[in-house]
Amino acid sequence: MRTFDLSPLYRSTVGFDRLFSMMDGAEAAPGYPPYNIERTGENDYRVTVAVAGFSANELSIESKENTLTIKGAKQTTVEPNGEVLYQGIAARAFERQFQLADYVQVKNAALENGLLHVDLVREIPEAKKPRQIPIATANAQGQAQVVENRVAA
Repeated sequence: MRTFDLSPLYRSTVGFDRLFSMMDGAEAAPGYPPYNIERTGENDYRVTVAVAGFSANELSIESKENTLTIKGAKQTTVEPNGEVLYQGIAARAFERQFQLADYVQVKNAALENGLLHVDLVREIPEAKKPRQIPIATANAQGQAQVVENRVAA
C-alpha cells in the first residue's frame, strides 16, 4: 500500500484543505477513475478526471452545497464485429465525489481527449473580504483627524 505525504500541498492550495485531509485518511478509496486537482490561478482550480471511452451524454456533473459529484454510466452496446477476447479498457460505472471549500463554485466543464475538465473558482463575497479601517486621532482643537484612509483591494 502506498502512502503519500500531502503536507506540501497544504501550503500551496486554498480551498481544498478538507479534501486533502480526507485523502490522507482514505487509504482504501477506490482509484477509478483517476483524477488530478490543479491550481490554475490564485482563486482558480481544475479537477481533471480520466474518462476514456465515455461520451458527454454518459457523464453527469452535479454541484450541491459543498460537494461536487461526477458520475459516469456506460451505455451497453453489443459489438456486431465479434466477441471481445480481452477487455482492458474499464467501462464500468463510477461516482466520484469531491468536497469543496466554502465559496468554491463550478465555473464550467469540458470533455477533451478522454479527459473531463471541471473548472472551479473561489469567489469570496465582498462582505467576507478583509478591509482596512481608518484610524482617527484628535488634533489640538479636539476634532477627529483621519490618519490613514486606505481600502484593501
